[in-house]
Amino acid sequence: MHGRVGLFRIPELHPSKHMVQLCVHMYAEMREAGMITYKAPLRDMRFVMQDLLNFEKHYQSLPACDEVNQELIDAILGEASRFSEEIVAPLNAVGDEAGCEMLEDGEVRTPPGFKEAYQQYVEGGWPSLELSARYGGQDLPMSLGTTVREMNGTANWSWSMYPGLSHGAVETIDRHGSDEQKAMFMEPLVSGRWTGTMCLTEAQSGTDLGLLKTKAEPAEDGTYRITGSKLFVSSGEHDLAENIVHIVLARIPGSPPGTKGISLLIVPKFIPNDDGTIGARNNVLCGALERKMGIHGNATCLLNFDGATGYLVGEENKGLNYMFTFMNFARLGTGLQGLAHSELAFQSSVSYARERLQMRSLSGPKNLDGPADPIIVHPDVRRMILTQKAFAEGGRALIYFASTQGDILTKSEDPEARELANHVLSFLTPIIKAFLTETGFESANLGLQCFGGHGYVQEWGVEQNVRDARISMLYEGTTGIQALDLLGRKVLGTRGKALAPVTAFVLDFCKRSRNRKELRPFLKTLVRLTKEWKSLTRKIGFTAMRNRDAVGAASVDYIMFSGYVLLGVVWAASARAAYRRLEEGTTEEAFYRAKIQTAEFYFAKILPRTTTLLETMSAGPESLMKMEEDQFVF
Repeated sequence: MHGRVGLFRIPELHPSKHMVQLCVHMYAEMREAGMITYKAPLRDMRFVMQDLLNFEKHYQSLPACDEVNQELIDAILGEASRFSEEIVAPLNAVGDEAGCEMLEDGEVRTPPGFKEAYQQYVEGGWPSLELSARYGGQDLPMSLGTTVREMNGTANWSWSMYPGLSHGAVETIDRHGSDEQKAMFMEPLVSGRWTGTMCLTEAQSGTDLGLLKTKAEPAEDGTYRITGSKLFVSSGEHDLAENIVHIVLARIPGSPPGTKGISLLIVPKFIPNDDGTIGARNNVLCGALERKMGIHGNATCLLNFDGATGYLVGEENKGLNYMFTFMNFARLGTGLQGLAHSELAFQSSVSYARERLQMRSLSGPKNLDGPADPIIVHPDVRRMILTQKAFAEGGRALIYFASTQGDILTKSEDPEARELANHVLSFLTPIIKAFLTETGFESANLGLQCFGGHGYVQEWGVEQNVRDARISMLYEGTTGIQALDLLGRKVLGTRGKALAPVTAFVLDFCKRSRNRKELRPFLKTLVRLTKEWKSLTRKIGFTAMRNRDAVGAASVDYIMFSGYVLLGVVWAASARAAYRRLEEGTTEEAFYRAKIQTAEFYFAKILPRTTTLLETMSAGPESLMKMEEDQFVF
């Protein structure tokens, strides 16, 4: 059953009696044990969507989205928050504890409750929310879908990966597949009856995809026979959906070496019949489940392809270009994971710090009726919690802004607007992936630190957040790879043309905001950092002409510097919006004051990290590369 707002159906929460009982039992156990639980941050989400980015006005500017109003937004946020809190969140600790189980026939059983939650997700119509109406989707904006993915991901990242990867598969097939392939695969993927994966990595081929060896040999019927093995396939085998559609990189015999000879193929677990029903089992089997540090609830698989039937996407030898559609979507999704871990760490830290009594405040007792003060009164605990808050709320605003560019790219009728949005999104993608995952891991670690020794033991759940967060900096391209993409390809590779509009935007924002005197210290800092950003970029470029290692030596510091500056813009804009609302009059004065105070903290305590980064980038590659290999002795 679905509710409606205008022409749109709203997924509703109608859990089965069994599911309700399971979730209530799990949540009761978690509360009793003192473990962390999740509450959707709807108030801050609405601040970003209404006060900062004005989603409703944004949607009215796009003819395809002009019926998306505040009533619809509120309805979706309300139902999505209930689903994430009541259905998905209780399974997070369960998934970590139980993990996935590989059965004798190569099938994989997911943790208890995962399948039931996914079935309800599908029955509610959630997978189709932002996907094309041509295939049964609801055609809602990407930015609205991002809010739903955030809530599900923060509640339980392992579970959210199963439906999350399907979006990338849908976009890839829709953009590059044939009409026949779209007819065969799109509707089941959009509805959620089938799920998708991406299969890139091999034992000898991780970042360097030019080394991959998986073969795709043409068959007489126009299909291909895929042979080889793929590692680290997230959601590669499971019991949630009827079918799994693998998007696979492989080589056709006679293709050029390296990345120029890679093709893209669709390889389903079950070969569909002409009428769309499930047909014969394909020759792709899970050979092993990886034993991992975290995300235990998601099946990370070794997949063996033994002459499996595959369908060529587009032209031969253009597979890597096609796969970037999937990878870019996945990279933005991984940035969302970084935000999720920051938010979960923040929520758990605040709750614990307000209740945990230890020592007295240095400025005098605050809890006069108790034996000690809550630890939230101590400056160092405040530092940790405010850092988490700054990264979570700032990261949310940054990634929501990026998602509005996705709306323009896919739904605007203005070619120039689409071109600009594509440029902005392309520039932001590596920053969002790298910066938000690095800060997400930092936030998760700070969350554990807030709990002290209790954080290190399993019963509180914060150590799981640390373990789950660590993978985000590795898959979908490591921080180092994102950094090279940003500095080497997008900035220096375009002779600064990709950076110029971004720095121009920052300076223009500062110019437009200078009439508000409260912001002038923020704006002065942003202007200085933006000028240094441009100057340093030129310096690295000149150095790289003499020494190519200069790019690699500076790239990670460069992407982190970029992230800190952009988050500075976000927090200055947030403060501006908060001041405006306070002047207009509001019953939520404390909320908006907290926004301003968090901005002040960010500029005073976090943004100065850029000073160190400027120094390390300016130092050049010499100290890194001087030592000979045989001098690394032990």
